[in-house]
Amino acid sequence: MFGIAARAKTSGALFLSVALVVAGCGTGSPRMPVPASLVSDASIPDMEGVRAWGDAPFSRALIAQEFPKLRAGYQAAAKAGKPVTADLLALSGGADDGAFGAGLLVGWGKRGDRPQFALVTGISAGSLIAPFAFLGSEYDRELAAVFTSYSGGQIYQANILPGLLGGSALADSTPLKHLIDRYVDARMLRRIAEERARGRFLLVGTTNIDAQRPVYWDMGRIAQRGDGVLFRKVLMASAALPGLFPPVHFQVVAGGKRYEEMHVDGGTSHGVFFSPAEFSFKEIDQAVGVKVKRRLFVVRNGKLAPEYKVTNETTLAIAQRSLETLSRSQGIGDLARMYVKAQADGIEFRLASIPADFNAPRPAPFDNGYMKALFALGETLGRQGYPWASVPPEVRVGSAR
Repeated sequence: MFGIAARAKTSGALFLSVALVVAGCGTGSPRMPVPASLVSDASIPDMEGVRAWGDAPFSRALIAQEFPKLRAGYQAAAKAGKPVTADLLALSGGADDGAFGAGLLVGWGKRGDRPQFALVTGISAGSLIAPFAFLGSEYDRELAAVFTSYSGGQIYQANILPGLLGGSALADSTPLKHLIDRYVDARMLRRIAEERARGRFLLVGTTNIDAQRPVYWDMGRIAQRGDGVLFRKVLMASAALPGLFPPVHFQVVAGGKRYEEMHVDGGTSHGVFFSPAEFSFKEIDQAVGVKVKRRLFVVRNGKLAPEYKVTNETTLAIAQRSLETLSRSQGIGDLARMYVKAQADGIEFRLASIPADFNAPRPAPFDNGYMKALFALGETLGRQGYPWASVPPEVRVGSAR
């Protein structure tokens, strides 16, 4: 449930600041990292094609395998005289602010016009919402429970001293692992695999911290392979805030040898995404011979407007406030980047975010009362019909509208 943007407002940011100060004291656990010359060749054993770099030219060969299926579905709709459409959903990180996105989707489902998304992507908190959103309203009860039935102690346990004295994190994420294990069960994996077979996609982002690069995982293909362990590990990795939560290790093969990658929060590289770099939806339309009308719905689990707060003139307070500012700027930049890409591909852009006037008390990270209030707000807005913005903030300021 962690995400860079909102996490910086919690004590997690303080933990991270301290960790940065004492980082040189730790040695970390021994592992066999992938040599720099083999980084691009590393793959999960027996799981080819389940992931791709988020910042590299996308392999056309991977999506080409899907063309016959997409062509059949689109052409069938066209012959039946139905509009050929595809709706996309991108969910950002946001820690306990993820309750907003969860509530918005549940309320939207109750309204009755929430579409079935052809593509769902998630980062950090968004990655934990994404599987439920992908499967639709049949999983709304579970989605609501994840973001309203638990609090801090059921998500993480502080582990500060060992973390400062050489450990890999200042908190133990075992409680979060238990939560993921509980909800991501065999039935969910089976349903995700079935929807992947129908040509729908569920992608989750992590960050390869050695390479400093985003990695996007095809969760539907992982589910089809029946690897629930890997599926859950990816969700854990996407939510692993560096310094606060332990990184997640993945065994990989490169150059005929086994190595170990280390992945952390996907929000470290991108706060939200909807496709790999240089991926073109127009190319898909050309390949399948059908023009598809697409809408991209982006849910930012955080506020867009800057929030004024007097900062104490201390090292940790300044570091914490700087992290908040940095992550907000990154988030706004991600939205602008996605908007430009959507425009280039002729995709209608829609953006939702936490209203600027929401100010429920937040006495502690993942306070249950705060999350319930935010979920209720999101649910109400979703049921009423959220007023989606058509452009992100910085684009709006510079436009002539």
